[in-house]
Amino acid sequence: MSDQVRPATASGIVAGAESMGGGASASPAPFVSQVPGTPVHFPTYHGRTVSWVAVTLILIAFVAGGFALVFGPTWWLFWVSLGVAAIGGLLGLATNIFEDWY
Repeated sequence: MSDQVRPATASGIVAGAESMGGGASASPAPFVSQVPGTPVHFPTYHGRTVSWVAVTLILIAFVAGGFALVFGPTWWLFWVSLGVAAIGGLLGLATNIFEDWY
């Protein structure tokens, strides 16, 4: 019973994993230390420039449309802001903005 779970080695391969998969070789997994306080370094990724442009367009349009509704009957600014937000949304969809995450 205690032989069912084997500890991982420093290379990430479980000891005796060759015999567990029915003859298939085990691919090495990245080794992540399980000791609390051990620093783990992940690659930095802050998105593409076109994604930030799309988000900035949507944010500016949202703020301008909100100001148009609060500070007077400037319906033309509200509708222009709605159009700019739609353009930003289409730009985000066209450039596959949802794939810009870790």
